[in-house]
Amino acid sequence: MIRIVCTAALALATNAGALAQPAAVLLPAQSEIGFVSTQMGVPVDGHFGKFDAQIALDPKHPEAGRVAIDIATASATLGVPETDAELPRPNWFASAKFPQASFRSSAIKGLGGGRFEVAGTLTVKGSVQAIVVPVQLTQTAGTSIASGSFTIKRLAFKVGEAEWADTSLVADNVLIRFKLTLTGLAPV
Repeated sequence: MIRIVCTAALALATNAGALAQPAAVLLPAQSEIGFVSTQMGVPVDGHFGKFDAQIALDPKHPEAGRVAIDIATASATLGVPETDAELPRPNWFASAKFPQASFRSSAIKGLGGGRFEVAGTLTVKGSVQAIVVPVQLTQTAGTSIASGSFTIKRLAFKVGEAEWADTSLVADNVLIRFKLTLTGLAPV
């Protein structure tokens, strides 16, 4: 009986070790989350100044990994003071009521060559949508860069309501781009 209990405990400890993912540390000053909207046919670049990411990933066993990203919606900027003053207001991000947008992974799939697909939910302004995010992971000298882009429909998240819902003024498609610089990830 003792042998069975010891064997089971050893098996659980071994499996727990195999499932444990190394936690990465985000280097915010070297990272960015940006967006490109199209206003009256002209692409307009913006970015978020404040965000955090908790990433636990072994690139050789991504299926057990997890990603959580929180973005301060009031930190959105297009670089124009008048426009930036509008972004936190109720028709856009409603930052007083919804101070954070978030992404939570539900599955990570390795595609080879440092490429991954991260499935999960994106929550913006109280609206939740399932998305799949393509990620390219490159590594140099102990630093990893997770980068990629994907497109969302802003109206699905109620961003740009009332008169701003007119897609001839601001297109529905918004390109999200990111570059997360991390330390602490195992080699690809």
